[in-house]
Amino acid sequence: MPTVAFHTLGCKVNQYDAQAMLELFEKKGYTPVAFQEKADVYVIMTCTVTGTGDKKSLQAVRRAIRQNPEANVVIAGCLAQRDGEKLLETTAARLVIGNARRMEVVELLEDAVQNNQRLAAVEDVLRIAYEPLTISAHEGHTRAVLKIQEGCDRYCTYCIIPYVRGGIRSRQPEDIALEARRLAAAGFSELVLTGIHLTSYGRDLGGIALMDAIRACMQQGVERIRLGSLEPVIVTEEFVQQLKETPVCPQFHLALQSGCDGVLQRMRRRYTTAEFRTACALLWEAFPGCAITTDVICGFPQETEGEFEETCAFCREIGFARMHVFPYSARTGTKAAQMSGQVQKAVREERARHLIAIGNELNRQYRTDLIGRDVQVLCEEIIDGAATGYTDTYIPCRFPDGEPGEMYTVRITGLTDDGVTGEIL
Repeated sequence: MPTVAFHTLGCKVNQYDAQAMLELFEKKGYTPVAFQEKADVYVIMTCTVTGTGDKKSLQAVRRAIRQNPEANVVIAGCLAQRDGEKLLETTAARLVIGNARRMEVVELLEDAVQNNQRLAAVEDVLRIAYEPLTISAHEGHTRAVLKIQEGCDRYCTYCIIPYVRGGIRSRQPEDIALEARRLAAAGFSELVLTGIHLTSYGRDLGGIALMDAIRACMQQGVERIRLGSLEPVIVTEEFVQQLKETPVCPQFHLALQSGCDGVLQRMRRRYTTAEFRTACALLWEAFPGCAITTDVICGFPQETEGEFEETCAFCREIGFARMHVFPYSARTGTKAAQMSGQVQKAVREERARHLIAIGNELNRQYRTDLIGRDVQVLCEEIIDGAATGYTDTYIPCRFPDGEPGEMYTVRITGLTDDGVTGEIL
Protein backbone atom coordinates (compact mmCIF):
# COMPACT_ATOMS: atom_id res chain seq x y z
CA MET A 1 0.00 0.00 0.00
CA PRO A 2 1.47 3.42 -0.92
CA THR A 3 1.83 5.92 1.91
CA VAL A 4 1.03 9.64 2.03
CA ALA A 5 2.06 12.32 4.52
CA PHE A 6 0.62 15.83 4.86
CA HIS A 7 2.15 18.97 6.33
CA THR A 8 -0.23 21.92 6.69
CA LEU A 9 0.69 25.54 7.28
CA GLY A 10 -1.54 28.55 7.74
CA CYS A 11 -5.22 28.96 8.47
CA LYS A 12 -8.09 26.67 9.41
CA VAL A 13 -9.30 26.73 5.81
CA ASN A 14 -6.01 25.12 4.84
CA GLN A 15 -6.54 22.54 7.59
CA TYR A 16 -9.94 21.68 6.15
CA ASP A 17 -8.64 21.49 2.58
CA ALA A 18 -5.78 19.24 3.70
CA GLN A 19 -8.15 16.87 5.50
CA ALA A 20 -10.42 16.70 2.45
CA MET A 21 -7.47 15.91 0.18
CA LEU A 22 -6.13 13.33 2.64
CA GLU A 23 -9.48 11.53 2.54
CA LEU A 24 -9.30 11.48 -1.27
CA PHE A 25 -5.92 9.73 -1.03
CA GLU A 26 -7.30 7.26 1.52
CA LYS A 27 -10.20 6.39 -0.77
CA LYS A 28 -7.66 5.49 -3.46
CA GLY A 29 -5.83 3.11 -1.14
CA TYR A 30 -3.09 5.32 0.32
CA THR A 31 -2.12 4.85 3.97
CA PRO A 32 -1.56 8.08 5.98
CA VAL A 33 1.72 8.39 7.90
CA ALA A 34 3.27 11.19 9.94
CA PHE A 35 5.15 13.84 7.97
CA GLN A 36 8.42 13.04 9.75
CA GLU A 37 8.25 9.46 8.49
CA LYS A 38 9.38 8.15 5.13
CA ALA A 39 6.45 8.29 2.70
CA ASP A 40 5.77 7.61 -0.95
CA VAL A 41 3.90 10.90 -1.34
CA TYR A 42 4.32 14.15 0.59
CA VAL A 43 1.69 16.88 0.33
CA ILE A 44 2.62 20.33 1.63
CA MET A 45 -0.32 22.72 2.11
CA THR A 46 1.42 26.07 1.78
CA CYS A 47 0.68 29.56 3.11
CA THR A 48 1.67 32.89 1.55
CA VAL A 49 0.02 35.42 3.89
CA THR A 50 3.46 36.58 5.06
CA GLY A 51 7.08 36.12 4.08
CA THR A 52 7.39 33.76 7.02
CA GLY A 53 4.64 31.61 5.51
CA ASP A 54 6.56 31.43 2.24
CA LYS A 55 9.76 30.49 4.06
CA LYS A 56 8.19 27.76 6.18
CA SER A 57 6.40 26.32 3.16
CA LEU A 58 9.64 25.97 1.19
CA GLN A 59 11.43 24.54 4.22
CA ALA A 60 8.75 21.82 4.44
CA VAL A 61 9.22 20.99 0.75
CA ARG A 62 12.98 20.61 1.19
CA ARG A 63 12.48 18.50 4.31
CA ALA A 64 10.18 16.11 2.47
CA ILE A 65 12.70 15.66 -0.32
CA ARG A 66 15.51 15.00 2.18
CA GLN A 67 13.44 12.36 3.97
CA ASN A 68 12.78 10.45 0.77
CA PRO A 69 14.45 11.67 -2.44
CA GLU A 70 12.39 9.11 -4.37
CA ALA A 71 9.05 10.39 -3.07
CA ASN A 72 6.53 12.28 -5.16
CA VAL A 73 6.04 15.73 -3.64
CA VAL A 74 2.84 17.72 -4.07
CA ILE A 75 2.88 21.46 -3.32
CA ALA A 76 -0.63 22.77 -2.74
CA GLY A 77 -2.36 25.79 -1.22
CA CYS A 78 -1.82 29.53 -1.52
CA LEU A 79 1.89 29.72 -2.31
CA ALA A 80 1.30 27.09 -4.99
CA GLN A 81 -1.52 29.21 -6.41
CA ARG A 82 0.70 32.27 -6.44
CA ASP A 83 3.95 30.81 -7.79
CA GLY A 84 2.96 27.57 -9.51
CA GLU A 85 5.35 27.57 -12.49
CA LYS A 86 8.19 29.02 -10.43
CA LEU A 87 7.85 26.27 -7.82
CA LEU A 88 7.91 23.64 -10.55
CA GLU A 89 11.18 25.13 -11.81
CA THR A 90 12.87 25.62 -8.43
CA THR A 91 11.83 22.49 -6.52
CA ALA A 92 11.69 18.77 -7.25
CA ALA A 93 7.90 18.67 -6.86
CA ARG A 94 6.02 16.23 -9.05
CA LEU A 95 2.77 18.24 -8.84
CA VAL A 96 1.98 21.86 -7.96
CA ILE A 97 -1.74 22.40 -7.43
CA GLY A 98 -3.37 25.66 -6.40
CA ASN A 99 -6.76 26.42 -4.87
CA ALA A 100 -8.79 24.72 -7.59
CA ARG A 101 -8.96 21.15 -8.91
CA ARG A 102 -8.13 19.85 -5.44
CA MET A 103 -10.72 17.11 -5.86
CA GLU A 104 -8.57 15.79 -8.73
CA VAL A 105 -5.33 15.74 -6.75
CA VAL A 106 -4.87 11.97 -6.72
CA GLU A 107 -5.66 11.54 -10.42
CA LEU A 108 -3.42 14.47 -11.40
CA LEU A 109 -0.54 13.05 -9.38
CA GLU A 110 -0.90 9.49 -10.64
CA ASP A 111 -1.18 10.64 -14.26
CA ALA A 112 1.98 12.74 -13.86
CA VAL A 113 3.84 9.75 -12.38
CA GLN A 114 2.59 7.35 -15.04
CA ASN A 115 3.62 9.72 -17.84
CA ASN A 116 6.88 10.66 -16.12
CA GLN A 117 5.87 14.31 -16.12
CA ARG A 118 6.02 17.21 -13.66
CA LEU A 119 2.84 19.23 -13.64
CA ALA A 120 1.66 22.69 -12.51
CA ALA A 121 -2.13 22.39 -12.23
CA VAL A 122 -2.84 25.99 -11.25
CA GLU A 123 -6.08 27.50 -12.52
CA ASP A 124 -7.49 31.04 -12.40
CA VAL A 125 -9.53 31.21 -9.17
CA LEU A 126 -11.05 34.66 -9.62
CA ARG A 127 -14.26 33.37 -11.24
CA ILE A 128 -14.84 29.76 -10.29
CA ALA A 129 -17.61 27.97 -8.41
CA TYR A 130 -17.33 26.68 -4.85
CA GLU A 131 -15.37 23.44 -4.95
CA PRO A 132 -17.42 20.83 -3.05
CA LEU A 133 -14.68 19.37 -0.86
CA THR A 134 -15.98 17.32 2.08
CA ILE A 135 -14.57 15.69 5.19
CA SER A 136 -15.77 12.90 7.46
CA ALA A 137 -13.07 13.16 10.13
CA HIS A 138 -10.46 15.55 11.44
CA GLU A 139 -7.25 15.54 13.41
CA GLY A 140 -8.20 14.97 17.04
CA HIS A 141 -11.41 13.44 18.33
CA THR A 142 -13.72 16.16 19.59
CA ARG A 143 -13.48 19.30 17.42
CA ALA A 144 -13.73 19.53 13.64
CA VAL A 145 -13.34 22.42 11.23
CA LEU A 146 -16.25 22.86 8.83
CA LYS A 147 -15.51 25.07 5.84
CA ILE A 148 -18.55 27.00 4.64
CA GLN A 149 -17.06 29.73 2.45
CA GLU A 150 -14.17 30.41 0.09
CA GLY A 151 -12.58 33.56 -1.30
CA CYS A 152 -12.58 37.27 -0.54
CA ASP A 153 -13.27 40.47 -2.47
CA ARG A 154 -12.28 43.07 0.13
CA TYR A 155 -8.84 43.73 -1.33
CA CYS A 156 -7.29 45.25 1.79
CA THR A 157 -4.14 47.02 0.64
CA TYR A 158 -1.76 44.65 2.47
CA CYS A 159 -3.43 41.34 1.64
CA ILE A 160 -2.57 38.86 -1.11
CA ILE A 161 -5.40 36.44 -0.27
CA PRO A 162 -8.05 37.68 -2.76
CA TYR A 163 -5.53 37.04 -5.55
CA VAL A 164 -4.78 33.46 -4.48
CA ARG A 165 -8.19 32.40 -3.16
CA GLY A 166 -10.44 34.14 -5.65
CA GLY A 167 -13.84 35.76 -5.18
CA ILE A 168 -16.64 35.01 -2.75
CA ARG A 169 -18.07 31.48 -3.02
CA SER A 170 -20.44 30.12 -0.40
CA ARG A 171 -21.51 26.60 0.43
CA GLN A 172 -25.22 25.81 0.31
CA PRO A 173 -26.88 25.54 3.76
CA GLU A 174 -28.20 22.05 3.01
CA ASP A 175 -24.66 20.84 2.25
CA ILE A 176 -23.46 22.39 5.51
CA ALA A 177 -26.21 20.62 7.44
CA LEU A 178 -25.35 17.28 5.84
CA GLU A 179 -21.67 17.54 6.75
CA ALA A 180 -22.46 18.77 10.27
CA ARG A 181 -24.69 15.72 10.78
CA ARG A 182 -21.99 13.41 9.44
CA LEU A 183 -19.32 14.91 11.72
CA ALA A 184 -21.63 14.74 14.74
CA ALA A 185 -22.32 11.07 14.00
CA ALA A 186 -18.54 10.53 13.86
CA GLY A 187 -18.30 11.79 17.45
CA PHE A 188 -17.35 15.44 17.08
CA SER A 189 -18.89 17.58 19.80
CA GLU A 190 -17.75 20.95 18.47
CA LEU A 191 -17.69 22.42 14.99
CA VAL A 192 -15.59 25.42 14.01
CA LEU A 193 -17.22 27.24 11.10
CA THR A 194 -14.51 28.71 8.93
CA GLY A 195 -13.95 30.47 5.62
CA ILE A 196 -11.59 32.92 4.00
CA HIS A 197 -14.00 35.81 4.69
CA LEU A 198 -16.69 34.36 6.91
CA THR A 199 -18.50 37.71 7.22
CA SER A 200 -19.32 37.55 3.48
CA TYR A 201 -20.93 34.10 3.69
CA GLY A 202 -24.03 33.87 1.53
CA ARG A 203 -23.63 37.17 -0.29
CA ASP A 204 -23.36 35.25 -3.56
CA LEU A 205 -26.39 33.05 -2.83
CA GLY A 206 -29.08 35.72 -2.57
CA GLY A 207 -31.00 36.23 0.66
CA ILE A 208 -28.60 33.99 2.62
CA ALA A 209 -26.33 35.13 5.46
CA LEU A 210 -23.99 33.67 8.09
CA MET A 211 -26.85 33.06 10.51
CA ASP A 212 -28.36 30.63 8.00
CA ALA A 213 -25.15 28.60 8.04
CA ILE A 214 -25.15 28.57 11.83
CA ARG A 215 -28.77 27.40 11.92
CA ALA A 216 -27.94 24.70 9.37
CA CYS A 217 -25.55 23.20 11.93
CA MET A 218 -28.05 23.30 14.79
CA GLN A 219 -30.08 20.21 15.64
CA GLN A 220 -27.48 18.02 13.93
CA GLY A 221 -26.19 16.48 17.17
CA VAL A 222 -23.34 18.94 17.72
CA GLU A 223 -23.10 20.36 21.23
CA ARG A 224 -21.44 23.63 20.39
CA ILE A 225 -20.47 25.76 17.41
CA ARG A 226 -17.49 28.08 17.25
CA LEU A 227 -17.11 30.86 14.70
CA GLY A 228 -13.95 31.67 12.81
CA SER A 229 -12.67 35.17 12.15
CA LEU A 230 -15.29 37.90 11.71
CA GLU A 231 -15.20 41.57 10.84
CA PRO A 232 -16.87 43.95 13.31
CA VAL A 233 -19.34 45.20 10.68
CA ILE A 234 -21.33 41.97 11.04
CA VAL A 235 -21.93 42.56 14.75
CA THR A 236 -25.27 44.35 14.77
CA GLU A 237 -27.95 44.26 17.46
CA GLU A 238 -30.03 41.92 15.29
CA PHE A 239 -27.11 39.57 14.65
CA VAL A 240 -26.20 39.41 18.33
CA GLN A 241 -29.77 38.73 19.43
CA GLN A 242 -29.99 35.91 16.92
CA LEU A 243 -26.66 34.49 18.12
CA LYS A 244 -28.05 34.24 21.67
CA GLU A 245 -30.55 31.65 20.40
CA THR A 246 -27.81 29.35 19.09
CA PRO A 247 -25.19 27.08 20.71
CA VAL A 248 -22.39 29.42 19.58
CA CYS A 249 -19.38 29.57 21.88
CA PRO A 250 -18.90 32.97 23.57
CA GLN A 251 -15.53 33.51 21.91
CA PHE A 252 -15.49 35.93 19.02
CA HIS A 253 -12.48 36.64 16.84
CA LEU A 254 -12.84 40.17 15.49
CA ALA A 255 -10.02 41.15 13.16
CA LEU A 256 -8.73 44.58 14.26
CA GLN A 257 -5.39 44.92 12.37
CA SER A 258 -4.83 48.42 13.78
CA GLY A 259 -6.21 50.52 16.62
CA CYS A 260 -5.56 53.74 14.69
CA ASP A 261 -8.16 55.09 12.26
CA GLY A 262 -5.53 56.59 9.95
CA VAL A 263 -3.80 53.24 9.56
CA LEU A 264 -7.15 51.47 9.07
CA GLN A 265 -7.89 53.85 6.19
CA ARG A 266 -4.54 53.13 4.54
CA MET A 267 -5.19 49.42 5.02
CA ARG A 268 -8.61 49.87 3.35
CA ARG A 269 -10.35 48.27 6.29
CA ARG A 270 -14.05 49.09 6.21
CA TYR A 271 -14.67 50.11 9.81
CA THR A 272 -13.41 52.58 12.38
CA THR A 273 -12.16 52.04 15.91
CA ALA A 274 -15.47 53.49 17.14
CA GLU A 275 -17.40 50.84 15.20
CA PHE A 276 -15.08 48.15 16.52
CA ARG A 277 -15.68 49.39 20.08
CA THR A 278 -19.45 49.31 19.54
CA ALA A 279 -19.29 45.75 18.22
CA CYS A 280 -17.40 44.65 21.35
CA ALA A 281 -19.95 46.38 23.61
CA LEU A 282 -22.83 44.56 21.91
CA LEU A 283 -21.10 41.20 22.40
CA TRP A 284 -20.22 41.89 26.05
CA GLU A 285 -23.81 42.89 26.79
CA ALA A 286 -25.25 39.76 25.17
CA PHE A 287 -22.52 37.36 26.34
CA PRO A 288 -21.13 38.58 29.68
CA GLY A 289 -17.56 37.38 30.14
CA CYS A 290 -17.15 36.43 26.49
CA ALA A 291 -13.66 36.32 25.02
CA ILE A 292 -12.86 38.71 22.20
CA THR A 293 -9.71 37.77 20.31
CA THR A 294 -8.04 39.56 17.43
CA ASP A 295 -5.24 40.00 14.87
CA VAL A 296 -2.99 43.06 14.77
CA ILE A 297 -0.39 44.13 12.20
CA CYS A 298 2.57 46.24 13.39
CA GLY A 299 4.66 48.56 11.24
CA PHE A 300 2.23 49.07 8.36
CA PRO A 301 3.66 51.57 5.80
CA GLN A 302 3.79 55.13 7.16
CA GLU A 303 2.81 54.00 10.66
CA THR A 304 4.25 56.59 13.05
CA GLU A 305 5.23 56.00 16.65
CA GLY A 306 2.14 57.94 17.69
CA GLU A 307 -0.13 55.76 15.54
CA PHE A 308 1.44 52.65 16.99
CA GLU A 309 0.83 53.98 20.51
CA GLU A 310 -2.84 54.51 19.55
CA THR A 311 -3.01 50.81 18.67
CA CYS A 312 -1.41 49.82 21.98
CA ALA A 313 -3.83 52.00 23.94
CA PHE A 314 -6.84 50.68 22.01
CA CYS A 315 -5.84 47.06 22.63
CA ARG A 316 -5.53 47.76 26.35
CA GLU A 317 -8.92 49.48 26.32
CA ILE A 318 -10.67 46.52 24.69
CA GLY A 319 -8.83 43.98 26.85
CA PHE A 320 -8.53 41.21 24.29
CA ALA A 321 -8.48 37.66 25.61
CA ARG A 322 -5.86 36.77 23.00
CA MET A 323 -3.98 38.71 20.33
CA HIS A 324 -2.23 37.36 17.25
CA VAL A 325 0.45 39.92 16.41
CA PHE A 326 2.28 40.13 13.08
CA PRO A 327 4.97 42.53 11.88
CA TYR A 328 3.86 43.88 8.50
CA SER A 329 5.09 41.73 5.60
CA ALA A 330 5.07 43.29 2.11
CA ARG A 331 3.38 41.08 -0.48
CA THR A 332 4.32 41.70 -4.09
CA GLY A 333 1.24 42.73 -6.08
CA THR A 334 -0.54 44.50 -3.22
CA LYS A 335 -1.01 48.27 -2.99
CA ALA A 336 0.70 48.50 0.40
CA ALA A 337 3.91 47.07 -1.02
CA GLN A 338 4.07 50.07 -3.36
CA MET A 339 3.39 52.71 -0.70
CA SER A 340 6.01 55.21 0.35
CA GLY A 341 7.15 55.26 3.96
CA GLN A 342 7.92 51.59 4.40
CA VAL A 343 8.81 51.01 8.07
CA GLN A 344 12.21 49.48 8.73
CA LYS A 345 12.21 45.78 9.58
CA ALA A 346 13.87 46.32 12.97
CA VAL A 347 11.17 48.84 13.93
CA ARG A 348 8.37 46.52 12.78
CA GLU A 349 9.79 43.66 14.81
CA GLU A 350 10.33 45.79 17.91
CA ARG A 351 6.75 47.05 17.75
CA ALA A 352 5.55 43.47 17.37
CA ARG A 353 7.50 42.40 20.47
CA HIS A 354 6.00 45.29 22.44
CA LEU A 355 2.46 44.46 21.36
CA ILE A 356 2.96 40.73 21.99
CA ALA A 357 3.94 41.63 25.58
CA ILE A 358 0.72 43.63 25.92
CA GLY A 359 -1.23 40.68 24.50
CA ASN A 360 0.36 38.29 26.99
CA GLU A 361 -0.51 40.66 29.84
CA LEU A 362 -4.14 40.94 28.69
CA ASN A 363 -4.40 37.18 28.21
CA ARG A 364 -3.18 36.54 31.74
CA GLN A 365 -5.63 39.09 33.10
CA TYR A 366 -8.51 37.45 31.24
CA ARG A 367 -7.54 34.03 32.59
CA THR A 368 -7.15 35.41 36.12
CA ASP A 369 -10.67 36.84 35.94
CA LEU A 370 -11.95 33.31 35.23
CA ILE A 371 -10.84 32.01 38.65
CA GLY A 372 -13.89 31.10 40.69
CA ARG A 373 -16.18 31.00 37.68
CA ASP A 374 -18.03 27.96 36.34
CA VAL A 375 -17.40 27.30 32.64
CA GLN A 376 -18.15 24.64 30.06
CA VAL A 377 -15.13 22.56 29.03
CA LEU A 378 -15.01 19.97 26.27
CA CYS A 379 -12.51 17.28 27.28
CA GLU A 380 -10.28 16.44 24.33
CA GLU A 381 -7.60 14.13 25.68
CA ILE A 382 -5.82 12.86 28.77
CA ILE A 383 -2.27 14.19 29.24
CA ASP A 384 -0.09 13.13 32.18
CA GLY A 385 -3.15 11.82 33.97
CA ALA A 386 -5.17 15.04 33.67
CA ALA A 387 -8.13 15.77 31.46
CA THR A 388 -7.40 18.59 29.03
CA GLY A 389 -9.63 20.59 26.76
CA TYR A 390 -10.85 24.07 25.96
CA THR A 391 -13.38 26.24 27.73
CA ASP A 392 -16.22 27.66 25.67
CA THR A 393 -14.14 30.86 25.51
CA TYR A 394 -11.23 28.86 24.04
CA ILE A 395 -8.92 28.83 27.03
CA PRO A 396 -6.87 25.63 27.58
CA CYS A 397 -8.04 23.91 30.76
CA ARG A 398 -6.65 21.01 32.83
CA PHE A 399 -8.75 19.20 35.43
CA PRO A 400 -8.78 15.79 37.16
CA ASP A 401 -11.11 13.04 36.01
CA GLY A 402 -12.67 13.34 32.62
CA GLU A 403 -13.41 11.40 29.47
CA PRO A 404 -12.48 12.65 25.99
CA GLY A 405 -15.52 13.81 24.08
CA GLU A 406 -17.52 14.68 27.18
CA MET A 407 -18.64 18.19 28.15
CA TYR A 408 -18.18 19.24 31.78
CA THR A 409 -19.08 22.17 33.97
CA VAL A 410 -15.76 23.11 35.55
CA ARG A 411 -15.01 25.63 38.30
CA ILE A 412 -11.76 27.43 37.51
CA THR A 413 -9.27 27.23 40.39
CA GLY A 414 -5.94 28.50 39.05
CA LEU A 415 -3.62 29.28 36.17
CA THR A 416 -1.13 27.37 34.06
CA ASP A 417 1.47 28.96 31.78
CA ASP A 418 -1.06 29.45 29.01
CA GLY A 419 -4.38 28.28 30.42
CA VAL A 420 -6.31 27.46 33.56
CA THR A 421 -6.95 24.60 35.97
CA GLY A 422 -10.27 23.57 37.42
CA GLU A 423 -12.49 21.01 39.10
CA ILE A 424 -15.57 19.27 37.74
CA LEU A 425 -18.77 20.30 39.50
